Amino acid sequence: MICRFFSLIRQSIPLNFVVFWLLLSSVSPLYSGDTNKDYFLYGDFIHKNNIRTVLFNQIGFELSDPLIRMHSDDRLILRFDDMDADYKHYNYTIIHCDAHWQPSELRPFEYIDGFYEDHIRNYRRSVNTRVPYTHYWLEFPNSNMRPTKSGNYLLVVFMEGNPDDVVLTRRFSVFTQSVTVAGHVEQANLVRYRDRKQQIMFNINLGRYRVSNPYRDLKVVITQNGRWDNAITDLAPRGIRGDQLIYDYEEETLFEGNNEFRRFDIRSLRFLSERVHDIRSSRRYWDVYLVPDRPRPHARYITDDDLNGRFHISTRDAPNDMIEADYAWVHFHLPMPGGPLEYGHLYVMGALTDWGFTEENKMNYNYGEKAYELSLLLKQGYYNYLYAFIPAEGADVDIAFIEGSHSVTENDYTIYIYHRQPGDLYDQLIGIGHFNSAVPR
Repeated sequence: MICRFFSLIRQSIPLNFVVFWLLLSSVSPLYSGDTNKDYFLYGDFIHKNNIRTVLFNQIGFELSDPLIRMHSDDRLILRFDDMDADYKHYNYTIIHCDAHWQPSELRPFEYIDGFYEDHIRNYRRSVNTRVPYTHYWLEFPNSNMRPTKSGNYLLVVFMEGNPDDVVLTRRFSVFTQSVTVAGHVEQANLVRYRDRKQQIMFNINLGRYRVSNPYRDLKVVITQNGRWDNAITDLAPRGIRGDQLIYDYEEETLFEGNNEFRRFDIRSLRFLSERVHDIRSSRRYWDVYLVPDRPRPHARYITDDDLNGRFHISTRDAPNDMIEADYAWVHFHLPMPGGPLEYGHLYVMGALTDWGFTEENKMNYNYGEKAYELSLLLKQGYYNYLYAFIPAEGADVDIAFIEGSHSVTENDYTIYIYHRQPGDLYDQLIGIGHFNSAVPR
């Protein structure tokens, strides 16, 4: 990394970007496990305790993934709340990444049209909320900064004048639909996985797009419900038929089906709604106590219309969702009368925790209540979540331990196709395919 530092200086890249690369390379993984495990370190992280409710999606579609199609009018909007409730000067920039979310070899002027960094100018203070905050938002791309290459990007928000003081980071991708993906989701073919795992079967249709060596030059990544911690990466085609690449693996494209997400509704703090047991107020805060949950590893599968782990900010108590929605401490309660689990920890997971596993969303065992408990400060809205168990340091996240796993669960899948042409310094994102397990073949 030090060699690259001096190399970048010789190439006259702005020092700010060198600082970003060095700083972000030291970001901790998604949970405090084996740091040698190949997790995506350039990801969705909040680095300041005063920052809450980060939203990053296509304008007009709050539940959408942050994707931009090249040469289109697609725009994203970043939103976040500063709980200090004052005004701060926030700047932002973007970093081009490869298929594995590590910085590419491109220099900023090769992928940015406009300024290398810019201000976040839009903000409003909260109105009539018990918990005060300042709401910031940024529409991107804009006239000051626009990506010029396809691929993965990291949006970095930092304090003005101090580029090593990173506030938050968010992934987004720019793609061209140069190739198409045809596929479907089905129950695992292998008998030992049939009841709990889902299998992704797909082909890539190259059409007139030329790939010299698909086994070497293409990278394929599959994600489930927008998660990157369990993404399947670097799949090579099993066969080639004309201009079609065949990916008909039996084990390599398997995902745990898991279970439908649990949910709760705090769009109003004036009355009890779905999965809310009690609401209490004080001068400074609201407290929302959820209905106690139960482990369901062996329960029969029940279909449900969930948001596949996402959340939607909304309030029924005022007209403006973004600046009039209040914050509340939401209290989770999972009875475990047999005592705390040995050799591992329980977490509340979902988009509400950035799909990560940190001290903030790790549950604690209450011996008096004989239950695991956790409190999260959340903005009014409709939320999905699951309970995840990490059995030991470095071990994989186990959702089925508490939630069960079913091959018929409804899940969203996205396939990303990257191409690095011989001699290129970056991975182009040449196609994206979306699939849902509930859609019939």
